[in-house]
Amino acid sequence: MKSPFVLASGVLGTSASLLARSARAGAGAVTAKSCGPEPRMGHANPITIPWKDGFVNAVGLTNPGAEEEVQVLNEAKQRLSKENCLLFASIFAPTAREFGRVARIVAEAEPDLIEVNISCPNVGSEYGTPFSGFPATAAEVVRYVRQALEGTGVPISVKLSPNVAEIRSIAKAVVEEGADAITAINTVPGMLIDAYAGKPILKNKTGGYSGPPIKPIALHCVYEIAQTVSVPIIATGGVASGLDAAEFILAGATLVGVGAGVYLGGAEMFGRLNQELLAYMAEMNYSSLGAFRGKALPGR
Repeated sequence: MKSPFVLASGVLGTSASLLARSARAGAGAVTAKSCGPEPRMGHANPITIPWKDGFVNAVGLTNPGAEEEVQVLNEAKQRLSKENCLLFASIFAPTAREFGRVARIVAEAEPDLIEVNISCPNVGSEYGTPFSGFPATAAEVVRYVRQALEGTGVPISVKLSPNVAEIRSIAKAVVEEGADAITAINTVPGMLIDAYAGKPILKNKTGGYSGPPIKPIALHCVYEIAQTVSVPIIATGGVASGLDAAEFILAGATLVGVGAGVYLGGAEMFGRLNQELLAYMAEMNYSSLGAFRGKALPGR
């Protein structure tokens, strides 16, 4: 990869041209918006509210469905081949078995990786919580996805939630079922209330909070996961500078996702992030990312 920075799912990922824009700006990989088994309109406005350098959002997984998404991914692959940039797909489903079906459909586009979004609050398991809430439900999804992708050669990264009692056991469970990587983390649950109207601002009432304020939470999750499993970690949550990225790599991350930061700084932010990370490495005499990856972990 030309860069360790990844465009996170849900941001500038709805079309091939938008994905290519981030690639041209310096992203090493771009993630398309999550798609499911059927087209989905998502929630009514308002769906995104800025607050304290971050965003509270409840978009509702708006997407054209897996069949249509394959066309978007095919076009994106053609554009990205000129930019030396990898393409990651992202999937969700209402049941573990459906995750497998969606994965198989999306694999037709031959993405470089499929991100399995088991942590979105809009799609829950039979227990009423996201599939990422328990080791058993998380593992079940991965089992179906792995079976569906057998013979395709497409690797998967499982996207985990910070809203759990203990993230290590969930990371271990998905890796034991065949996850090739882990994406950590999804948004933190939150909401905003209009004191004068006396009601929630988001149409969905509650949503997910993202942006720089959640970085300490994401950093802690990555730190915990890196001590538990040995697969690559795609760290997401609050990255707004090259130093932020360096901290995640020190905590054990392999790649660094940027989501809300792109809202704040535009796709051109990837160029700045690359420059700032290189400046940090030069200052610290690090010749490669591997020279300091995981350095903050116990015993390193």
